[in-house]
Amino acid sequence: MTQRYDADRPHEQFDRPRRHTRPRTKERPSYADADDGWVVGMDRGRYTLLVGDDERVVTAMKSRPLGRKAVVVGDRVRVVGDTSGTPDTLARIVEVEDRKTVLRRTADDNDPIERVIVANADQMVVVAALADPPPRPRLIDRCLVAAFDAGMTPLVCLTKADIGDPAPLVAALAPLEVDVVVTERGGDLQMLRERLRGRTSVLVGHSGVGKSTLVNALVPEAELATGVINEVSRRGRHTSTSTRVLALPFGGWIVDTPGIRSFGLAHVSIERLLAAFPDLAEAARDCSRGCQHTASDPECALDEAVAAGTLDPARVDSFRRLLASREGADLV
Repeated sequence: MTQRYDADRPHEQFDRPRRHTRPRTKERPSYADADDGWVVGMDRGRYTLLVGDDERVVTAMKSRPLGRKAVVVGDRVRVVGDTSGTPDTLARIVEVEDRKTVLRRTADDNDPIERVIVANADQMVVVAALADPPPRPRLIDRCLVAAFDAGMTPLVCLTKADIGDPAPLVAALAPLEVDVVVTERGGDLQMLRERLRGRTSVLVGHSGVGKSTLVNALVPEAELATGVINEVSRRGRHTSTSTRVLALPFGGWIVDTPGIRSFGLAHVSIERLLAAFPDLAEAARDCSRGCQHTASDPECALDEAVAAGTLDPARVDSFRRLLASREGADLV
């Protein structure tokens, strides 16, 4: 039967029929039967989890409502679906629990986009070589700033002491009261093991400093490739390509990360950095409003406390060195 044209309803006759769908509900599933999991690796949209008390290795995907970048290595999550760990099975991450710590960086100091490196680690190990490639003190300072901002305990591991002198860097870090461990090729790592035992530590450093060599020595079954140094640029080649969590045979976990070229600190505020130094924060309460706590700020209370003998001048200078490191990314 042919439909006749109705001049009184010209548009309605040619409108596409409306789809009859159920109205959306504001109620969300409770996932009461979901299992607890820990994200220990990720690769191309697939996440490796440890699930349950028996730490079953489970592969999972992320639920769409969580968003593109909602899940990172180190997250504690809730997961549903097949969590048996059987090969070729896939579970689904439906919730991310509150993070205790978040280590983040930006591409540079003017980049508003934060990139989360790892969640829920309690210690950052800044790995720096004493030679081949030469140390980059400013990058070490920037990593320390990120650790203090994240509420993590910083530890500096200086490698290749057999070909470089650790004394200048150790002296520069002393006023900050940052723990330092010095290692050499083929040397004893007992001091480092003691500081890693029972903790979740994330290793950070630029390429070629010996991170993969350390990981292989601490976790022999890791079998990470070790790189070589370019003879022209004196830079290392990336050997770790993704972030992953490894169990330490003596207790604890390490998070191995790819080598970094820079560490942007656009997300770090002076107030959060100052809070990591309670003695300086106490003295800074007497600063005038808007004081940036630099040596050029007039009547900074930190200078007054140094003059009064209540603050160590070397500690104040070192703190100001960290403040200065926030200005301009170290790309060398």
